[in-house]
Amino acid sequence: MNTTAHTSFSLIGDIGGTNARFALLRGDQQAMEHELILPTAQFADLAAALREYLQRVGQPLVSQACIAIANPITGDWLQMTNTHWSFSIEETRQQLGLQQLRMLNDWEAMAMSGPVLHAADLHQVGPGEPVEGAPKGFIGPGTGLGVSSLVRARDGQWVACAGEGGHVTLAPTCKRELDILGVLWQTYPHVSAERVVSGMGLENLYKTICQLDGREAEPLTAADITARALQAKDVACEEALDRMCRFLGSTAGNLAVTLGTLGGIYVGGGIVGKLGDYFEHSGFRTAFEAKGRFEAYMQRIPTYVIRAAQPALLGAAMGLNLRVKH
Repeated sequence: MNTTAHTSFSLIGDIGGTNARFALLRGDQQAMEHELILPTAQFADLAAALREYLQRVGQPLVSQACIAIANPITGDWLQMTNTHWSFSIEETRQQLGLQQLRMLNDWEAMAMSGPVLHAADLHQVGPGEPVEGAPKGFIGPGTGLGVSSLVRARDGQWVACAGEGGHVTLAPTCKRELDILGVLWQTYPHVSAERVVSGMGLENLYKTICQLDGREAEPLTAADITARALQAKDVACEEALDRMCRFLGSTAGNLAVTLGTLGGIYVGGGIVGKLGDYFEHSGFRTAFEAKGRFEAYMQRIPTYVIRAAQPALLGAAMGLNLRVKH
């Protein structure tokens, strides 16, 4: 990478429980450069990961950074939920010599990307038309389950609202789901939506279904379960993936009726985008609409799969008041 002492960069990042994604923005240019993914588990904390990234891309001069991270931002000290990282935001800024280090919840950043997503970045699943200016909801399974929203202020500006909706209490909608919940209660005193709608959730579902069906579970990862399900090679894997999509639809529906997201529900995360056509024909949309007397209301709300490559990075750039071309 060719850099000079007179070229200043902005750094953007997206930190999940599994991967840390980074990219640079040069001056006031609008294109991301030198995107790189590093395994979160290989580094002690954010500062260590950023040092490695900067070394790999040629030690550019970075003046400011905005990092989206899979964790609530409630003060200076961050202790990540789904990985071992813990650190002080201010100490990290000082260690890296940054003028500014802004931290965002990763799904806050996802919501911030909403206004810059193009039609080509979205694939609609099911019926519905968005209402202009109405709230939008964002949800998606990855290592955990991310949830956020986007609302329009009186001045017309969009405002992203961070939250921890992945930890809402899971609600069963049929006898089979109640049986699954009963098994999970034996391990988890509180069964959140994230316990079934995520990578670890898919593994939980597979093991639970095997237990209910009286068969021994194999040591399968979420990726293994997904592959077997898509190839129709294992009925327990097939049901686990189907149940995850249904639980996701039900949870997304709860978000929609709670916030009145007539602007649409946007599904992201690291899992759904890899399911291709399967997701469109899964039980997601049926479960989304299944709200009893409000079924007709739900049918009006469009649901989209986000196909943009790195939406959280787009949102992190917005956190620095930079709009990235993509």
